[in-house]
Amino acid sequence: MQGIKALFAPRDMSQGAPWKRILEFAVPMLIGNFVQQIYNATDAAVVGRYLGDRALSAVGSAGPFLNFLLALFVGIATGAGILVSQRFGAKDREGLSNTIGNCLTLTAVASVVTMAAGLLFAHPVLRLLNTPPEIIDWAADYLHILFAGIAGFLYYNVFAGILRGLGDSLSALAFLIFSALLNIALDIWFVAGFGWGVKGVAAATILAQSISAVLCWLKLRSMREVFDLNRHTLKPKPGVPSAILRLGLPTGITQAVFSIAMLFVQRLQNSFGPEFIAINVILMRVDGFAMMPNFSFGQALTTFIGQNVGARRYDRLHSGARQGTLLAVGVSVALTAGILLFGRQLMNLFTDTQALIDQGMRFMRILALGYVSMAVIQSLSGVQRGAGDTVTPMWISIFTSVVLRVTTAYLIAWLTRSPEWPNGRPESVYWSMLITWSSGALINILAYRWGRWRRKLPREMLDAIEKEREMARG
Repeated sequence: MQGIKALFAPRDMSQGAPWKRILEFAVPMLIGNFVQQIYNATDAAVVGRYLGDRALSAVGSAGPFLNFLLALFVGIATGAGILVSQRFGAKDREGLSNTIGNCLTLTAVASVVTMAAGLLFAHPVLRLLNTPPEIIDWAADYLHILFAGIAGFLYYNVFAGILRGLGDSLSALAFLIFSALLNIALDIWFVAGFGWGVKGVAAATILAQSISAVLCWLKLRSMREVFDLNRHTLKPKPGVPSAILRLGLPTGITQAVFSIAMLFVQRLQNSFGPEFIAINVILMRVDGFAMMPNFSFGQALTTFIGQNVGARRYDRLHSGARQGTLLAVGVSVALTAGILLFGRQLMNLFTDTQALIDQGMRFMRILALGYVSMAVIQSLSGVQRGAGDTVTPMWISIFTSVVLRVTTAYLIAWLTRSPEWPNGRPESVYWSMLITWSSGALINILAYRWGRWRRKLPREMLDAIEKEREMARG
């Protein structure tokens, strides 16, 4: 019993072989992301099978605006995760307690702001994006339900982020599995049973995540041996909210700017018609499986680096970054190969329309070349964030995912115009993604080797990194 309990306890990543600690943390997250993708796929399959391709397009059209309004929360969650890992690594109980408590208070503010903005602007923004008339009302209904219950969604994700910052990725995995399974059951019940349409899909998501948020809260309340959670720690403390925002806002700004860029890309996608939107939704569900190791190892490296910086174990940073990145690349190559082999069967889960499946596979072959690049991007960005430099990944992401991607998407679309494709060929969207990912990987490698994150570290840390690098060379 004690052994099982230890698996679901906070984990100190400043001890033991770096690759083992990273793998122990990343595997539960990888499984969790797999479960999340299974849910996403099932969610889309329920919509596509029971409601049709047009409803699938409506849900996909709602994504960019939803992601844009979640940007503030992304910043809070990122900043809290970094600060939690550093305070936990430093064994700073008071700092850890205040960080977690203030994070929950900030999430309450973010919930109110996000709900109000989402309910007010959903329909006008969808019209601004040229959402096809036949799906705009469905997309608006979907967004209204999601935003009405957004607090449960936000608290579930921030609680899970805190657990990961403490090194407890297994508890976060358990709650994610529960949430996904409950979500799937509610999807089928609300859509197939009650006939609620896309409103049922949104209601299932909010209800499942709200219940999971309560379970995460109970888990955190049980960790009294690690930190305190009470009225005192919930009150804003001098320097704590600003530290969370200072670390998290660059990521939040990145997410916001990225989402704005995606709104422009969504406008381009909408010009290709509802069928292309449906292809894109299907493709992004399959694409999520290839992305799993990237985000899992990126988060693992953020926590690993953060805890070791807090513990002043500077000698472990380079080996952790190198070993974690190699693990991410290896898993990404294997998953991408599997998707190329079985992608057609996966897409067939969402639709019987063979033309959509044929187009989806053609686009997937373009994207496949970039998944390894994304593994490098997420891993090295995670290293920089864990060390406290969230600004450099922000600028890299803004340049590649906003300036480069939007420009190349519209440029390629303009260059490929024809009587058959007056707005350009749909492939332009995916070629722009490949160019973005490849460029981002190269820039992140340069930033890791010579970037700002190194200047934020003490001189003794830099000496330890260089010594470790020399030992690794020979």
